[in-house]
Amino acid sequence: MDSTLLILVVVFFGLLVLNAPIAICLSVATMATIFSLGDVPTSYIVAQRMTTGINSFPLLAIPFFILAGELMGRGGMARRLMDFAGAVMGRFRGGLAYVNTTTCMLFGAVSGSAAAAVSSIGGFIIPEMERKGYKREFAVALTTTSATTGLLIPPSNVMIVYAVVAGNVSVAALFMAGILPGMLIGGLIMAASWLVSLKEGVGQTESATPFSGALAAGAKAFPSLLLIFIVLGGILGGVFSATEASAVAVAYALLLSLVIYREVSIADLPGILLRSAKTTSIVMILIGASQAMSWALAHEQVPQQVSAALLAVSENPLITLLIINVLLLAVGTFMDMTPAVLIFTPIFLPAVMGLGMDPTHFGILLIANLCIGLCTPPVGTCLFIGCSVGKTSIAAVVRPLLPLFVAMVVGLLLIVYVPAISLWLPRLLGL
Repeated sequence: MDSTLLILVVVFFGLLVLNAPIAICLSVATMATIFSLGDVPTSYIVAQRMTTGINSFPLLAIPFFILAGELMGRGGMARRLMDFAGAVMGRFRGGLAYVNTTTCMLFGAVSGSAAAAVSSIGGFIIPEMERKGYKREFAVALTTTSATTGLLIPPSNVMIVYAVVAGNVSVAALFMAGILPGMLIGGLIMAASWLVSLKEGVGQTESATPFSGALAAGAKAFPSLLLIFIVLGGILGGVFSATEASAVAVAYALLLSLVIYREVSIADLPGILLRSAKTTSIVMILIGASQAMSWALAHEQVPQQVSAALLAVSENPLITLLIINVLLLAVGTFMDMTPAVLIFTPIFLPAVMGLGMDPTHFGILLIANLCIGLCTPPVGTCLFIGCSVGKTSIAAVVRPLLPLFVAMVVGLLLIVYVPAISLWLPRLLGL
């Protein structure tokens, strides 16, 4: 086991250092590992496991949700959601910071993409926050961290990926389990931004929107927000499955973009479809390669070895969970979310289930943990996009990012050690 695992790690990280795409790192490392076993046909096993790994009905939801997110991103949703959040939250001290967080939460949830939330919302809100006295670097940090909360609030592609890799985990249960944790972390980020507003003496100039103006903004944003209720209501009501809900989301996004908001034309659709297809292909290659890697790990009993090693360190579940979270936080600094979920779910899930943890709870813990990685260098995707949109450097953003980072870590610890935050809604609904 030691030699094969060493080959896997050396080849994977060697290619990663050479800046090879993560799918190539996974595929080549898996082939090298299986080849080293000597008693199995490498090409056959890799091809078979990659093919069967993506031969899953729940995975059909991913291309549809990606397409729906592309349509929503181009369809004028960001501005309408920001106007609505501004009408509700703008009257409070530091209100524009709350508007930023609330809009990113809503848009990230509806589009299913933190990167889309940063690029779409950041283009509007970062210059506006700077005009109202906030430092540009803080505005970038706030947008970056707030956007990740949408990955916990359904619908979320990464939850579907986790459900497929974990096995007998309900997508509907994961969707429900993510609502309160997403709102919790969003609320803690708002609390941190309020403290920053007090310390720096900014955020006093926001004015209250008349009730009629708030109603008008809400009416314009309502069709966009309705998507969440259509998807979740349909799943929970038994009208359609999560996969079928993704197709409904595309149809509704088309209706909004082409007919209601009219910010996407027929001529724009080929480009949108092409971008969605490229993103889908990357995700599917990652999933297929990770399934082959999971087979190699299972063949060498790596998950059992890791579980035994963790339990050997301490039989206290609190300590074991703390160790796992520290490892995941480290992983999140250099690996994007989807490959991290694909690689580490089969490794850590048996260990936490041995401690009695619900796999749905672990899924939310894992996603919340890796959301922090999206905001941290050197491979913080959202951080890079935020700095690009905000026209600033990562070095300048790190300091204002710290209080928001602390807020996210506090939220993560609450999610880890208070399972009811994640499991109350699924159990209430009998999922």
